[in-house]
Amino acid sequence: MSMFGIPEHIVERLKKEYPKGTRVELIEMNDPFRHIPAGSKGTVTGVDDIGTIHVSWDCGSSLGVAYGEDSCRKIIE
Repeated sequence: MSMFGIPEHIVERLKKEYPKGTRVELIEMNDPFRHIPAGSKGTVTGVDDIGTIHVSWDCGSSLGVAYGEDSCRKIIE
């Protein structure tokens, strides 16, 4: 278990599944202060040790996809 309560094997899986440069599409984001609509696309800049997938969104935002709160999927091109 990581110090943030997320099992380390999940964090490692996320880092392997979403390496820097991976294109993603947002499925859902539960942030009451910033709104990025479902379907938005962006490029992964990294995954941190609490499982947040950091994304540079095409709309100009750089809000991360928080593990357990938000969801995105890889875009296979």
